[in-house]
Amino acid sequence: MKIGIVGLGLIGGSIAKAIKQNTEHEVFGTDLQEPVILKAKLLEAIDGKLEEDMISACEYIILALYPGAAVDFVKTRRSGFKKGAVLVDCCGVKEAVCSEIYPIAAEFGFSYVGGHPMAGIEFSGFEHSQKTLFKHASMILTPQTDMSIQEMERLKKFWVALGFSHVQLSTPEEHDRIIAFTSQLAHVVSSAYIKSPTSLNHKGFSAGSYKDLSRVAKLNETMWTELFLLNRENLVTEIDGMIERLQQYRDAIKGGKEKDLWDLLHEGTERKVLIDG
Repeated sequence: MKIGIVGLGLIGGSIAKAIKQNTEHEVFGTDLQEPVILKAKLLEAIDGKLEEDMISACEYIILALYPGAAVDFVKTRRSGFKKGAVLVDCCGVKEAVCSEIYPIAAEFGFSYVGGHPMAGIEFSGFEHSQKTLFKHASMILTPQTDMSIQEMERLKKFWVALGFSHVQLSTPEEHDRIIAFTSQLAHVVSSAYIKSPTSLNHKGFSAGSYKDLSRVAKLNETMWTELFLLNRENLVTEIDGMIERLQQYRDAIKGGKEKDLWDLLHEGTERKVLIDG
Protein backbone atom coordinates (compact mmCIF):
# COMPACT_ATOMS: atom_id res chain seq x y z
CA MET A 1 0.00 0.00 0.00
CA LYS A 2 1.18 3.52 -0.81
CA ILE A 3 0.94 5.96 2.09
CA GLY A 4 1.43 9.70 1.81
CA ILE A 5 2.48 11.79 4.82
CA VAL A 6 2.13 15.56 4.69
CA GLY A 7 4.31 17.24 7.31
CA LEU A 8 7.49 15.52 8.53
CA GLY A 9 7.87 17.09 11.95
CA LEU A 10 7.89 15.18 15.22
CA ILE A 11 4.59 13.37 14.61
CA GLY A 12 4.75 12.97 10.83
CA GLY A 13 8.40 11.92 10.96
CA SER A 14 7.71 9.42 13.73
CA ILE A 15 4.77 7.96 11.82
CA ALA A 16 6.95 7.57 8.73
CA LYS A 17 9.71 5.84 10.72
CA ALA A 18 7.21 3.57 12.48
CA ILE A 19 5.64 2.53 9.17
CA LYS A 20 9.01 1.70 7.67
CA GLN A 21 10.07 -0.17 10.81
CA ASN A 22 6.89 -2.20 11.31
CA THR A 23 5.18 -2.67 7.93
CA GLU A 24 5.85 -3.36 4.27
CA HIS A 25 4.02 -0.26 3.05
CA GLU A 26 5.61 2.33 0.78
CA VAL A 27 5.86 5.76 2.39
CA PHE A 28 6.09 9.06 0.56
CA GLY A 29 6.42 12.29 2.48
CA THR A 30 6.51 16.00 1.96
CA ASP A 31 7.27 19.04 4.08
CA LEU A 32 7.52 22.80 3.67
CA GLN A 33 11.27 22.50 4.21
CA GLU A 34 13.02 20.68 1.39
CA PRO A 35 16.06 19.75 3.58
CA VAL A 36 13.70 17.84 5.88
CA ILE A 37 12.44 15.77 2.94
CA LEU A 38 16.00 15.03 1.85
CA LYS A 39 17.01 14.03 5.39
CA ALA A 40 13.96 11.77 5.73
CA LYS A 41 14.89 10.08 2.45
CA LEU A 42 18.54 9.75 3.48
CA LEU A 43 17.55 8.12 6.79
CA GLU A 44 15.11 5.83 4.93
CA ALA A 45 12.13 7.18 6.86
CA ILE A 46 10.41 7.63 3.50
CA ASP A 47 10.78 5.97 0.11
CA GLY A 48 10.60 9.28 -1.68
CA LYS A 49 9.00 12.70 -1.86
CA LEU A 50 5.22 12.91 -2.05
CA GLU A 51 4.83 14.84 -5.28
CA GLU A 52 1.51 16.45 -6.17
CA ASP A 53 0.80 13.93 -8.91
CA MET A 54 1.34 11.03 -6.47
CA ILE A 55 -1.45 12.02 -4.08
CA SER A 56 -4.06 10.33 -6.25
CA ALA A 57 -2.14 7.02 -6.02
CA CYS A 58 -2.07 6.86 -2.19
CA GLU A 59 -4.56 4.67 -0.37
CA TYR A 60 -3.82 6.39 2.94
CA ILE A 61 -3.00 10.08 3.33
CA ILE A 62 -1.86 11.27 6.78
CA LEU A 63 -1.87 14.98 7.52
CA ALA A 64 0.60 15.85 10.30
CA LEU A 65 -0.10 19.57 10.08
CA TYR A 66 -1.51 22.37 12.22
CA PRO A 67 -5.33 22.51 12.06
CA GLY A 68 -5.63 25.45 9.67
CA ALA A 69 -2.98 24.05 7.35
CA ALA A 70 -4.65 20.62 7.35
CA VAL A 71 -7.99 22.09 6.30
CA ASP A 72 -6.34 24.24 3.63
CA PHE A 73 -4.46 21.23 2.23
CA VAL A 74 -7.70 19.30 1.78
CA LYS A 75 -9.61 22.24 0.33
CA THR A 76 -6.98 22.96 -2.32
CA ARG A 77 -6.64 19.29 -3.34
CA ARG A 78 -10.17 18.05 -2.78
CA SER A 79 -10.54 16.55 -6.23
CA GLY A 80 -7.06 14.99 -6.25
CA PHE A 81 -7.53 12.23 -3.70
CA LYS A 82 -8.01 8.65 -4.82
CA LYS A 83 -11.61 7.43 -4.76
CA GLY A 84 -11.97 5.28 -1.67
CA ALA A 85 -8.73 6.52 -0.12
CA VAL A 86 -8.59 7.13 3.61
CA LEU A 87 -7.46 10.54 4.88
CA VAL A 88 -6.45 10.96 8.53
CA ASP A 89 -5.33 14.17 10.20
CA CYS A 90 -3.27 14.27 13.41
CA CYS A 91 -4.43 17.62 14.78
CA GLY A 92 -4.85 18.24 18.50
CA VAL A 93 -8.39 19.58 18.07
CA LYS A 94 -11.14 17.86 16.14
CA GLU A 95 -14.35 19.91 15.83
CA ALA A 96 -12.73 22.78 13.91
CA VAL A 97 -11.03 20.35 11.52
CA CYS A 98 -13.68 17.64 11.12
CA SER A 99 -16.52 20.09 10.46
CA GLU A 100 -14.59 21.40 7.45
CA ILE A 101 -13.32 18.10 6.02
CA TYR A 102 -16.28 15.73 6.56
CA PRO A 103 -18.45 17.34 3.84
CA ILE A 104 -15.54 17.54 1.38
CA ALA A 105 -14.82 13.82 1.81
CA ALA A 106 -18.47 12.96 1.27
CA GLU A 107 -18.64 15.05 -1.90
CA PHE A 108 -15.41 13.81 -3.48
CA GLY A 109 -15.56 10.12 -2.63
CA PHE A 110 -12.80 9.54 -0.09
CA SER A 111 -13.04 8.56 3.57
CA TYR A 112 -11.95 10.96 6.27
CA VAL A 113 -11.16 10.11 9.88
CA GLY A 114 -10.12 12.66 12.44
CA GLY A 115 -7.12 11.45 14.40
CA HIS A 116 -5.02 12.46 17.39
CA PRO A 117 -1.95 10.44 18.42
CA MET A 118 -1.65 10.78 22.19
CA ALA A 119 2.12 10.82 22.23
CA GLY A 120 4.82 13.45 22.14
CA ILE A 121 7.84 14.99 23.76
CA GLU A 122 8.81 18.56 24.60
CA PHE A 123 10.81 18.88 21.37
CA SER A 124 9.56 19.38 17.82
CA GLY A 125 10.89 18.76 14.33
CA PHE A 126 11.97 15.77 12.29
CA GLU A 127 15.33 15.59 14.08
CA HIS A 128 13.48 14.52 17.24
CA SER A 129 11.14 12.02 15.56
CA GLN A 130 11.32 8.43 16.80
CA LYS A 131 10.12 5.13 15.38
CA THR A 132 9.08 4.09 18.91
CA LEU A 133 7.29 7.33 19.84
CA PHE A 134 3.88 5.64 19.79
CA LYS A 135 4.79 2.55 21.80
CA HIS A 136 1.99 1.90 24.34
CA ALA A 137 0.26 5.16 23.36
CA SER A 138 -3.41 5.75 22.54
CA MET A 139 -4.65 6.81 19.11
CA ILE A 140 -7.95 8.69 19.12
CA LEU A 141 -10.08 8.38 15.97
CA THR A 142 -13.26 10.29 15.11
CA PRO A 143 -14.60 8.48 12.03
CA GLN A 144 -17.53 9.46 9.86
CA THR A 145 -20.71 7.68 10.88
CA ASP A 146 -21.05 5.99 7.49
CA MET A 147 -17.59 4.40 7.53
CA SER A 148 -17.82 0.62 7.17
CA ILE A 149 -16.84 -1.69 10.00
CA GLN A 150 -14.35 -3.43 7.72
CA GLU A 151 -12.66 -0.19 6.75
CA MET A 152 -12.54 0.93 10.37
CA GLU A 153 -11.05 -2.38 11.50
CA ARG A 154 -8.37 -2.14 8.83
CA LEU A 155 -7.49 1.36 9.97
CA LYS A 156 -7.31 0.30 13.62
CA LYS A 157 -4.93 -2.55 12.74
CA PHE A 158 -2.74 -0.08 10.86
CA TRP A 159 -2.26 2.14 13.91
CA VAL A 160 -1.71 -0.81 16.25
CA ALA A 161 1.03 -2.01 13.91
CA LEU A 162 2.83 1.31 14.48
CA GLY A 163 3.03 0.66 18.23
CA PHE A 164 -0.21 2.08 19.58
CA SER A 165 -1.61 -0.14 22.32
CA HIS A 166 -5.10 1.33 22.19
CA VAL A 167 -7.36 2.90 19.57
CA GLN A 168 -10.05 5.07 21.15
CA LEU A 169 -13.13 5.92 19.08
CA SER A 170 -14.78 9.24 19.83
CA THR A 171 -16.73 12.13 18.39
CA PRO A 172 -15.08 15.48 17.64
CA GLU A 173 -17.14 17.11 20.40
CA GLU A 174 -16.18 14.55 23.05
CA HIS A 175 -12.54 14.63 21.98
CA ASP A 176 -12.26 18.40 22.36
CA ARG A 177 -14.06 18.46 25.71
CA ILE A 178 -11.84 15.80 27.29
CA ILE A 179 -8.59 16.87 25.64
CA ALA A 180 -9.07 20.34 27.12
CA PHE A 181 -8.48 18.67 30.50
CA THR A 182 -6.02 15.87 29.74
CA SER A 183 -3.68 17.87 27.52
CA GLN A 184 -4.40 21.55 27.05
CA LEU A 185 -4.99 22.48 30.70
CA ALA A 186 -1.79 20.66 31.66
CA HIS A 187 0.19 22.82 29.25
CA VAL A 188 -1.42 26.03 30.51
CA VAL A 189 -0.73 25.11 34.15
CA SER A 190 2.85 24.09 33.40
CA SER A 191 3.50 27.34 31.54
CA ALA A 192 2.07 29.40 34.40
CA TYR A 193 3.87 27.35 37.06
CA ILE A 194 7.35 27.86 35.59
CA LYS A 195 6.88 31.65 35.60
CA SER A 196 7.23 31.84 39.38
CA PRO A 197 10.28 33.98 40.27
CA THR A 198 11.37 31.11 42.52
CA SER A 199 11.96 28.92 39.46
CA LEU A 200 15.21 30.80 38.81
CA ASN A 201 16.61 29.32 42.02
CA HIS A 202 15.25 25.77 41.74
CA LYS A 203 18.60 23.98 41.18
CA GLY A 204 19.54 21.87 44.16
CA PHE A 205 16.01 22.12 45.53
CA SER A 206 13.99 20.32 42.85
CA ALA A 207 13.26 16.68 42.13
CA GLY A 208 10.59 14.62 40.39
CA SER A 209 7.57 16.74 41.22
CA TYR A 210 9.21 19.87 39.77
CA LYS A 211 10.27 18.01 36.64
CA ASP A 212 6.84 16.44 36.13
CA LEU A 213 4.96 19.72 36.49
CA SER A 214 7.35 21.87 34.47
CA ARG A 215 8.12 19.48 31.59
CA VAL A 216 5.50 20.64 29.10
CA ALA A 217 6.12 24.34 29.75
CA LYS A 218 8.64 23.98 26.92
CA LEU A 219 6.31 23.92 23.94
CA ASN A 220 5.71 25.04 20.39
CA GLU A 221 4.04 28.42 21.00
CA THR A 222 2.64 28.73 17.47
CA MET A 223 0.95 25.34 17.49
CA TRP A 224 -0.42 25.55 21.03
CA THR A 225 -1.77 29.06 20.53
CA GLU A 226 -3.78 27.77 17.57
CA LEU A 227 -4.99 24.70 19.47
CA PHE A 228 -6.00 26.67 22.57
CA LEU A 229 -7.98 29.26 20.61
CA LEU A 230 -9.75 26.66 18.47
CA ASN A 231 -10.91 24.92 21.66
CA ARG A 232 -11.35 28.03 23.77
CA GLU A 233 -14.76 27.28 25.29
CA ASN A 234 -13.77 23.86 26.62
CA LEU A 235 -10.38 25.10 27.79
CA VAL A 236 -11.73 28.17 29.55
CA THR A 237 -14.20 25.95 31.42
CA GLU A 238 -11.29 23.81 32.65
CA ILE A 239 -9.19 26.87 33.59
CA ASP A 240 -12.10 28.38 35.53
CA GLY A 241 -12.52 25.10 37.42
CA MET A 242 -8.80 25.00 38.22
CA ILE A 243 -8.85 28.58 39.52
CA GLU A 244 -11.85 27.77 41.72
CA ARG A 245 -10.18 24.69 43.18
CA LEU A 246 -6.87 26.50 43.76
CA GLN A 247 -8.78 29.22 45.59
CA GLN A 248 -10.12 26.58 47.99
CA TYR A 249 -6.59 25.39 48.77
CA ARG A 250 -5.36 28.96 49.12
CA ASP A 251 -8.12 29.92 51.53
CA ALA A 252 -7.58 26.83 53.69
CA ILE A 253 -3.83 27.41 53.89
CA LYS A 254 -4.04 31.17 54.47
CA GLY A 255 -6.68 30.70 57.15
CA GLY A 256 -4.80 27.92 58.90
CA LYS A 257 -7.82 25.63 58.47
CA GLU A 258 -6.21 22.26 59.12
CA LYS A 259 -9.34 20.15 58.72
CA ASP A 260 -10.39 21.87 55.50
CA LEU A 261 -6.91 21.46 54.04
CA TRP A 262 -6.72 17.81 55.08
CA ASP A 263 -10.08 17.17 53.43
CA LEU A 264 -9.00 18.85 50.19
CA LEU A 265 -5.80 16.82 50.04
CA HIS A 266 -7.63 13.61 50.91
CA GLU A 267 -10.19 14.22 48.18
CA GLY A 268 -7.33 14.59 45.71
CA THR A 269 -5.75 11.34 46.87
CA GLU A 270 -9.06 9.48 46.59
CA ARG A 271 -9.67 10.84 43.10
CA LYS A 272 -6.21 9.77 41.95
CA VAL A 273 -6.69 6.25 43.37
CA LEU A 274 -10.11 6.00 41.69
CA ILE A 275 -8.76 7.13 38.32
CA ASP A 276 -5.80 4.75 38.47
CA GLY A 277 -8.08 1.83 39.30
